[in-house]
Amino acid sequence: MLDVLQGFVHELRAAGLPVSMTENLDAMRAVEHVDIAERDIFKAALGATLVKHHHHWNAFETVFDVYFSLYSPGVDGEEIDEQLWESMTAEAAGGGAGGEMSREELAAMLLEALMSMDRDELRRLAAMAVSAFAGMEPGRPVGGTYYLYRTLRQLDLDDLGARLMGRAREAGEVPDDELAQRLQQEEFDERLRSFRELVEAEIRRRLVADRGAEAMARTLRKPLPEDVDFMHASRDEMLALQRAIYPLTRALAARLAQRRRRRHRGHLDFRRTVRASLSYGGVPAEPKFRDPHPSKPEIMVVADISGSVASFARFTLQFVYAMASQFSKVRSWVFIDGIDEVTRFFQDSDDVTDAVHRVNTEADVVWVDGHSDYGHAFEVFHDRHVKEITPKTSIILLGDARNNYHAPQAWVLDALRKRAKHLYWLNPEPRGYWDTGDSVIAEYASHCDGVYECRNLRQLERFVTTIAEG
Repeated sequence: MLDVLQGFVHELRAAGLPVSMTENLDAMRAVEHVDIAERDIFKAALGATLVKHHHHWNAFETVFDVYFSLYSPGVDGEEIDEQLWESMTAEAAGGGAGGEMSREELAAMLLEALMSMDRDELRRLAAMAVSAFAGMEPGRPVGGTYYLYRTLRQLDLDDLGARLMGRAREAGEVPDDELAQRLQQEEFDERLRSFRELVEAEIRRRLVADRGAEAMARTLRKPLPEDVDFMHASRDEMLALQRAIYPLTRALAARLAQRRRRRHRGHLDFRRTVRASLSYGGVPAEPKFRDPHPSKPEIMVVADISGSVASFARFTLQFVYAMASQFSKVRSWVFIDGIDEVTRFFQDSDDVTDAVHRVNTEADVVWVDGHSDYGHAFEVFHDRHVKEITPKTSIILLGDARNNYHAPQAWVLDALRKRAKHLYWLNPEPRGYWDTGDSVIAEYASHCDGVYECRNLRQLERFVTTIAEG
């Protein structure tokens, strides 16, 4: 069992979940107190000890279902009901009742099982439905979604839901009250969702048996929200990123504040030291220090919001302003070929998301044709604001440095660097794309304290930690 659990932890780490040695030991202790034949309880015990953030739960579920699929319906290779498992295996090979039973007969059996919510029967029917309708063939390079679609299309879960409500009305189990009817409908929808999950689990189990757990894990593995690429995120991934930003910034702000208190120590308090030394016969054995007042950096953010990097700039601005308590002052500018200060939008709104929306819709960032011109934007920024930069200022430039073959005007960065404390550049493109085509990142990099690849929240968090501690 320990080898199985270690393999599972290895798969979680490969999927990006941070599992420490302490959490690994906690999981080992937890499974000593649960019945591993109870799959849901076993899964909950591992989740409680190995998952630290609710955004990681979907990834954990995927890894769990794939890794332990060959142990279904039990765990660790032990069978809960030998007769049931043998019947399901026979049906999976095409020799069971699922291959001989009509769709109407199977639907009738399924209706009865859903009314009584018999999970063992539902699991058996899920295996029969997959055998009858999925059309799975060994070695066929088809994803599980296709097989799921074929199975559910034949079962017609919407019709089953209506029949469940009709059966309940006939039995007098549905009151005339509208709220009670809605609650009953939601209960039946939940039962259908549970059955759908059983069908998915059965398809996944068969695919793992055919292709191997490692191959299926690579196919199904999805990046965690903090590892999603800003520039290539889907709509659902964008929403997940949006939800992940604020919990991440709160945790990061608390961690940085604690590090500052530990790292910085105030000047020697001579009076308190002498007073304390009286208990040691006048020997200053225990020096006393004044309360620390660690300085916070002042931040200027200058972001390209042209189409290619707009999503990257949006999330970075949100992240920086959500971390505003860690900086003494935050000011921001956005540009395409013109440049405009947008600090006012964040000062006027309590909602950072609303402020970013106003930036994208109201900022005056077009000078000629609305195509990126870093050189012109940087020149205008220098002419208007160079005298406002102090030795306490850290400047963060955001963009892919794709300048449409205009003059880069790299001298501006040299002038800014001489006045500022730090000058950083965040680039959302992979390093392999830098200095290809119209990218001039190398010309700018020579005048920066650091140029960082910043494609996701994890890399952005690491960078903000660096500058906030600086």
